Amino acid sequence: MLVLFCVAGKTTHAQNVKNGPDASVLRDPALEAESKHNLEVARHYFKLKKAYRAAIARCEEIIAGNPTYSRMDEVLYIAGASSLRLSENRGKQAPAISADKLRDDARDYLSRVVKEFPESEFRARAESELSPLGGVKPKEK
Repeated sequence: MLVLFCVAGKTTHAQNVKNGPDASVLRDPALEAESKHNLEVARHYFKLKKAYRAAIARCEEIIAGNPTYSRMDEVLYIAGASSLRLSENRGKQAPAISADKLRDDARDYLSRVVKEFPESEFRARAESELSPLGGVKPKEK
């Protein structure tokens, strides 16, 4: 009976999977799955299609709808790198907003990666992308 209780306890715990930078956050499995799908699409747009506006749109959907997403570091990196590339007129889509606004957005997103996810695999890339933008954005007062 004790073994059954222990196994059932672990099964119940597995339904509220905790992972990512803040393992103390309980995450909604359905919302995580939806965000994972949007991230996969954003990653495809970013890496293969060079459709940076579309990648940003998917990332912003995740940021707005699931701010505690377990892969938020990658979401912010893709949004920032896409914004920077759009500001440089790179990719297959024309920018819909000014280059200055895109650079500012890129700096915001990439600064969040560095500040909020210091152990992230995307931190070094974010810092590199931030270099021509003036580095990490200081905290606003």
